[in-house]
Formats: sequence, structure tokens, C-alpha cells
Amino acid sequence: MMKLKFKLLVLLGGLFPTLPVFAHGPVPVSLHNVPVPPVPGLLDGADPIVINKTAAIALGKALFWDVNVGSDGMACGSCHFHAGADGRIKNQINPGAKSALPSGQTFDTLRSGSGGPNHVLSAADFPLHRFTDPTDKFSAIDFTTDDVVASSGTFSGQFLNAPRFTGNDDECSRSADSVFHVNGVGMRRVEPRNAPTVINAVFNHRNFWDGRANNIFNGSSPWGERDPGAGVWVKVNARTVSKQKLHLENSSLASLATGPGLSDTEMSCRQRKWQDVGRKLLLRQPLQNQKVHNEDSVLGPLSASTVGSLKNGLNTTYKNLISQAFNQKYWAFSGIGPFGAPAGQTPYNQMEANFSMFFGLALQLYQSTLISDQSPFDLSPLDANLRPTWTNVVGATPAETAAKRAQLTRGGNLFFNNHCNLCHTGPSMSLAAVAANAALLTPTAGATFGPPATPIAYGPNAFGPGYAAKAAGMTQYVNVVTRDYNVDITPVLMDLGFVNTAVGDPNADPGIGGVDDFGNPLSFSAQYIDYLLDNAAGVHDAAVKNVRSCDFIASLAIQTDSPEFYYFTTADGLIADGSREGTLRNQNCADPATAFIPSVAAARAGVSGPKMAFATKAAFKVPTLRNIELTGPYMHNGSMATLEQVLEFYARQGNFYNENLHFQVSGISSSVNSPANRADLIAYLKSFTDERVRYQKAPFDHPEVLVPHGQIGDEQFVTPGNPLHADLAKDETLVVPAVGANGTVDPVLPFERLLQ
Repeated sequence: MMKLKFKLLVLLGGLFPTLPVFAHGPVPVSLHNVPVPPVPGLLDGADPIVINKTAAIALGKALFWDVNVGSDGMACGSCHFHAGADGRIKNQINPGAKSALPSGQTFDTLRSGSGGPNHVLSAADFPLHRFTDPTDKFSAIDFTTDDVVASSGTFSGQFLNAPRFTGNDDECSRSADSVFHVNGVGMRRVEPRNAPTVINAVFNHRNFWDGRANNIFNGSSPWGERDPGAGVWVKVNARTVSKQKLHLENSSLASLATGPGLSDTEMSCRQRKWQDVGRKLLLRQPLQNQKVHNEDSVLGPLSASTVGSLKNGLNTTYKNLISQAFNQKYWAFSGIGPFGAPAGQTPYNQMEANFSMFFGLALQLYQSTLISDQSPFDLSPLDANLRPTWTNVVGATPAETAAKRAQLTRGGNLFFNNHCNLCHTGPSMSLAAVAANAALLTPTAGATFGPPATPIAYGPNAFGPGYAAKAAGMTQYVNVVTRDYNVDITPVLMDLGFVNTAVGDPNADPGIGGVDDFGNPLSFSAQYIDYLLDNAAGVHDAAVKNVRSCDFIASLAIQTDSPEFYYFTTADGLIADGSREGTLRNQNCADPATAFIPSVAAARAGVSGPKMAFATKAAFKVPTLRNIELTGPYMHNGSMATLEQVLEFYARQGNFYNENLHFQVSGISSSVNSPANRADLIAYLKSFTDERVRYQKAPFDHPEVLVPHGQIGDEQFVTPGNPLHADLAKDETLVVPAVGANGTVDPVLPFERLLQ
């Protein structure tokens, strides 16, 4: 018991400034020269899937920005054009559809006095949960709503057909939506969660706020090996094709890509298939109705534009790009195969049948180029504790230089003293980058990353001396589950990189506590319980079977004869971790006495007790802090408009006290109550902004995209007569101009400056 108490005291001790730096845990480190997690079999081996990476990236960029991908003018880029996030302010409210409460189906009047469909967001609307004293959780609640600020998408409708050569819009049976309408006139539907940035998202082990975009890409859907019907069609010979399983690791962006394109809220009419999207696009000129800059960093060589004359489209077709990029065994079958057929039409061909794979992998390869690793933080030389020295930051005068550096140092100290680094850590500044972080913590001879002046060696001290990474549950092993402390300082199982910070009512959105399309838990922690119970049918993700108990922040089981309330001991019955699989998991453990799990009998006896408790309800993926000043609104529900509001939220230690609340939120000190300290913290957060993102320079340049930005009218009246259907409102459009590799003169603005 004393050993367990000591481990907790070390964790708590980090709250006191007298302890050495390493007691604060890991540090966020430079992203410079950090490799993208490898995808075995994608580009390497004797028979790779992608044979021309350059063509695949061009394909992915074209598809990402092409409004023809959607059923009614929505591109992936329609929600990710503003520093990788969404910069729209009109018709961006969802009533809270993820809520288990009836209020999630009805719109509220926001504090500004309006709200609902077609509302134009203003500064007065934020934050969505407001206290009379914004830094005091015990002050009165001035206003609250479970409405969500997110991204408007499609009008939806029932899919019927899609044009194959021209025309943006699919043929669908459309009508006014029962929720998203103004006086019975249909509006575009709005997503139930805020759109996070896609920049640096390739480092996330799982994507989406609830982690449903699986690390394993199956070629067909977001669900990895959970989807029993997934697979891709492979040409065996001139007369034969075979549907085969696809298993691509570190491919959650490909998994993610297969979701929005068929979502009847984001981009698609209902019951559209990827084969239909393929049939619509394959023979088309990419971006046929959108201007592409002649100096586009990827698409410029294919662009129809010339210097001083921007034109629409690329000088190729999607079919040609796929043929160049992908192994022919996935598209070259010329016969009529068992691919199915739309009603009354010719059967799908192999390229159409595999379009979901082409789409997912091409988008992943394109988004893998969107890495912002040249911020002031990234390029600052480091001290012995891997903390920035800020000698690269220079002001207009020596006094201004000194003031800037001092403020950044103060902000960094506040960041560490309040343990922000225990969630926002590593090069992507997120615990959710499980595999990427593990790779950097693996000793690798001669391998370094980070600022050129002070490169960081791979190994256990890559995130701070004294193996500081372990304080956040990170090791060289890809551990997708940890055991950490909740607000009551009770140890509970958690999905590494997913945390309940009490942003919203826990009943407003289950987060990773939800289920997939097959009714299985999204959470790895819930599956780990089934692993401990030896219930193989409850384990759907192979990574769960490789969890190492001795890497947990708080031990699960310990080899001691003393009975414990929260921990399994020999008195309960233990087995060595890994003994079921024949390979013990006791290598490189901080304490080998914790390299145990309960026996199956012990697990079954304790399944309803505190030793098997887990905290997943209303837990969400830890977002990156990179370019954070440009990617508002903040949180999964878009409830905060400014970084000041975010820090006030943390100063009051969250909005909704609940048993799943992470301990670190409740441990934030009163130092954040000070406006001066918050200003220092904000300056530190702004040091994570890459100026290439701010000015849309390569690789963050892009084609033109016309984005629906609400409908003509306001919250009280809209203009009907949309060309899609008379009962739908006419769109207003935001034109996002084509940008070349050299970027723009005008910067991307923070969200707060876009508000009315």
C-alpha cells in the first residue's frame, strides 16, 4: 500500500513549484523532422498498394477540395478551409443531437437573443455555458444550452442517381428537414460536433472526437476490423476477382475519409454508396468548376491555369490519376464482376467498386503533407530539460525582445505548473498521437528530431529527462489504454488520449463512451475489461490485446500479499501480463511488480467493483494545440470563441462536475485566475502557430472552393426556391479563392475576429 501511495504522491507533488522539472511530466516538443507513422504495405514491399505517391497526393488534394464529391456542393474542404478547420459563422448551430435529453432535439435561444437555423453567430453568443464570474465554478450560472456550434453541410434527401460528366448535384428526393428549417423552408443540416483541424491530424492514432475513425483501414468504412463486410476487390487474373480483407495500420485518416462522404448531415444524400461517388467522378475533370492556381504546390503542373489567368480544373481525369497512383490489381479488371449495380443501370466496374479505398488512401496521403512544424516553438533552441530558450524570438527593439521572451517563459511555466502538458504533450501536443509518440520514445541509434540547433535523440528521454513521458502513460509501446485518476483521485481505466474535461453535461454527448454502427463500444477501455474477463467476443480491436499493464499511470494489479480496495493483488489472484499470449510484458517496466493482471476468476469477481472501473462517458480526443489561435471555436461542442474563454474554463476547473472528470482538471491552480497570467499563457499558445498556416503557404495552399454559408435571409425568414427543390432555401456562398504555393497577403483570422 505504501508503494501505491508514494506513486500517487509523486503525481500530486508536481503541483508544487519546489519539485524538479521532471516531476511535472513530459514536455510538448518540436514537430520538426518528426516522421509520419508508417503504413506497412501502402508504399513499400514487393506489391505495394500505391505505386506512385506523387500521383496519389495529387488525387487526394483534388478529391479533398472538389465540391463534386458531395451530393449538393459540399467538399471535405468546405468544413476545413480555415487553418484546417471551419471559419463560417452562419447556420452553424446544431440543437445537440448527440444528447440523451429531449432538449437535444430543439434549438435554444442563445444569450444574444436569437439562435437556431440560419443564425449569424456573434461574440455575445459565447461561451455557451456562462458563469457570473467566469473563473469561479461556484458562482451562479448566467446562461447554458446544449446547442452545439459546428458545421453546416448537406440538405440531404434520398439518393436516386448521380450525373457522370457534368453537374455538381446528385439527383435526390429532397424536402424540408423536420429540424433544420425556418418556417417550414428547408435549411442545410448542421453537424452535432465542431470540426477540428485536419492539419497534423495524421499523427492521431484514432480520429474524430470520439475516436470512431479506426487506426486500421479496412478499405470500405471507418470501422477497421469491426466491420465484418469490409474488404476490397482484387484482380486475380483476366477472368477472376476476389474480395479480400485489407488491414492497413496507422491509417485512421483513411478510415475517417470514408465517413463524411456518405453522411446525410455532412456531404451526402441518404443511401448513397461509394460506388456511386466513383461512378459520378471517375470520368470527370477534377475540380472542373473550381479554379486551381498555376502555382499550386501539388496541382500546379496539372492545372489549366496560366500566369495571370486562373482557370477551372485539371488537365486529367480522376480515372487517370487512380490508374497512375494505384496498383493495377485494384482497378484493371475489365469484366463484369460481382460488384453489384444501381437499380436500372449497368453493373459497377472494379474501379468504382474500390473507390472507397482510393478515396481514403489518397486523402490520407495528401493530409500527411499538412504538417505545421515551423512555428516559433518548433524552431526554438532548447535547454537541458527540452524547454524552449526562445532565442529565435526577436522584437523591434532589445527591450521588446526581452519582454517577448520573458512572457513566453512565464507562459510556459504556467503551462507546466498547471499540468497542461500531461494531456497536451509530445510533438503533436496531444496524447492521442499514441503510435507517433511511442516511436520517438523508442531508442533508435542516430535518430533525432526537433530544432536544428538542439536536436532531440529518440529514446525514453525524448519528452523530458528522467523518462518524464511515463507520467502521462506514454512509453515506447503502443498502449491504447491507461489507468489514471478521476476527479475523486480514484484510479480508473481510460483510453489514452481521450479525456473528460467537463465541457458539457455528460448526458449531452457520450463521446468515446458511445457505440459503433454495430452496437459495440467505441472505447478501448471497455474492450480491455472484456479482455480481462477472457471474453474474446467483446474485443474488436487487436491493439487491446497488447495493452501493457505495467505502463499504466496508476497500477491495475501489484504483486503484494496485502489486499487493496482499488488494486488487484495476489490475495485476489494474479497472472503475469502476457502469459496468455506466451510473451511476458514485463520489459522496461518502471516497477516489474505491476506487470500483472487479475486472473480471469479475479476479474469476474471484481467486474462490478472499483478495481475494474473505467471512465469513458463524455471523454473526447485530446486536440492538438498547434495553430490553436486560428482554429476556433473551441471544444468538441464549439462552445468557446476565444482562448481567453478557454483559459477561464480551465481556471474554474470545468463546467459540469462528474465522476468521469479527469483529476488534472480539478488540480488546476488559482494562478490561472489572474488576467496577466492568462495573457502569458495565451502568448505561449500562440507560439505554436506556423506562419505558413496563417498565410496559406505551401503545403497549406489550395484550390478555390465555394462554401455554402447559410441561406439567403435570417433566423426569421429565408428565401425559398433553391434549384435543388422549391421547399429548400437558397444558399448564400462564401468564395474561398484559389491560393498558390506562395500564399496570400491577407492572413487567416482568429475565429473571434470573424464574429459579428
